[in-house]
Amino acid sequence: MRNWFQFDRRILQQFNFILIIQLIPLLIISSYLVYEINPKLFNKQMIYYAIAFAVFFISFLIPWRKYQWLIPISYWFNLLLLLNVEFFGKSILGAKRWIEIPFTGLTIQPSEFIKITVLMMLGHVILRTPPPKNGYGVKMFLRLSFYILLPFILIAKEPDLGTGLVLLLTGFGVLFIIGVRVRIWLTILLILGLLAPIIYTHALKPYQKQRIANFIGEPSYHVQQSIIAIGSGGMHGQDREEATQTQLKFLPVSSTDFIFAYLGERFGFTGMIFTIFMYAFLILHLLQIAMKNPKDYFVKVFSSGIAFLFFIYMAVNISMTMGLAPVVGLPLPMFSHGGTSFIIFAILFGILENLLAFRFYFMYNSDSKITMMRHNRR
Repeated sequence: MRNWFQFDRRILQQFNFILIIQLIPLLIISSYLVYEINPKLFNKQMIYYAIAFAVFFISFLIPWRKYQWLIPISYWFNLLLLLNVEFFGKSILGAKRWIEIPFTGLTIQPSEFIKITVLMMLGHVILRTPPPKNGYGVKMFLRLSFYILLPFILIAKEPDLGTGLVLLLTGFGVLFIIGVRVRIWLTILLILGLLAPIIYTHALKPYQKQRIANFIGEPSYHVQQSIIAIGSGGMHGQDREEATQTQLKFLPVSSTDFIFAYLGERFGFTGMIFTIFMYAFLILHLLQIAMKNPKDYFVKVFSSGIAFLFFIYMAVNISMTMGLAPVVGLPLPMFSHGGTSFIIFAILFGILENLLAFRFYFMYNSDSKITMMRHNRR
């Protein structure tokens, strides 16, 4: 009984409660806004929260360090699902991104789950081949890039360039934190600069070019209504009855992609700045976790990876609502209404909390307490 108490206490000591506490204000504000927009959506949101809590708990309990051999299997299985989208995928609004689960009528989007498996695969490979002092060279960089670029290509073909770019930037952001030689990054930037006109002319689809044209020229209807909603909020926002852009349905998709615009309409500049600061503190905390665990590459990959995901989603979504970026279907993380995003981030946080709480070997091996005692005596 005493050993179990010490075991549980050790878990609680390593569990990062601050991360969970930092999410609570975002969830409360999001739920409040969704309820004002549509009480039925709020009820669905509560279901999503319950599912997210369940998958968080399950992800936290799985001994990821002990069963690392499962990581390559899950990565290649997820890639197989992405490949199946090409042949057996279900098209919705002209995009083929979903696979229907037989006999259930339910669909899954493999491109969302690949974010998890790519981070797991990077952590798995980096743990086995840690970077030297001056960072990875070309050979190891290309090997790690392969695990990022392969799913990116499959996702971009769906087409889902937005999700693909999020994965691409997150993956290479993690490699930047882990350590890659500077000349490699400079070479990549030079190549991208030279190829940019060719990529725009031949690689982008017409609707993607149209989004860029709308961004450079006259904003689309969605963005115009979003800017009006944000501007009408002023410094402290308006009452619900006076928030006409949303309540009178002028602002499209106000509970999902453009929920930040409704936040501005209801709570004004003060509410928007508060929310941005909440995200900033969370991202900085995640990066701090990565820096405080320089040799635990699993923790470093996951904490920095989640930080990049939050930053990219937040920066693009907020910029989009203010007309500072092209309109893409990226939600505000842990804020926009929707189930998939909540579930994916719940899994990611569950894995990270597991890696932090069970970072010591003796948690997974009953014989390792002897090893730990011998190590301490030295």
